[in-house]
Amino acid sequence: MADDLSEISRERLKNLRQGMLRLHKLLLDTERLGYERARGKISNSYEFLQLVLKDPWFDWLHRLSELIVQIDETLDGLNSDKTPTESDAEALIGRVKALLAPSESGTQFQKNYFLALQQSPDVVLLHSELMKLLAK
Repeated sequence: MADDLSEISRERLKNLRQGMLRLHKLLLDTERLGYERARGKISNSYEFLQLVLKDPWFDWLHRLSELIVQIDETLDGLNSDKTPTESDAEALIGRVKALLAPSESGTQFQKNYFLALQQSPDVVLLHSELMKLLAK
């Protein structure tokens, strides 16, 4: 069909997904450091995983991981009985743009993302890369 997901859009989503995974990892690492400064050392990977899944400190990062999963499902054709379309890709890209719009007064994710951008040059660099991918 004419609206089926093009190879260009598929590649764009893949690249965006990779960048978002890197951002998620970087934000997790940054939040872990902040958590450990405030509450003490996390003793092992299992404890860290449990904190990421259940502790409110890390809750804001779930929005990013949920969107990554939606991209995965779209690329794999798992979120519906139909094949992914250009419209699906554009909707996802719009959601990513909205999520990654840092704001002092936006959603909890946007507020925390704004702070992360203020605190980490690495987050700024990765944000810039993602904005270039989103602008295409």
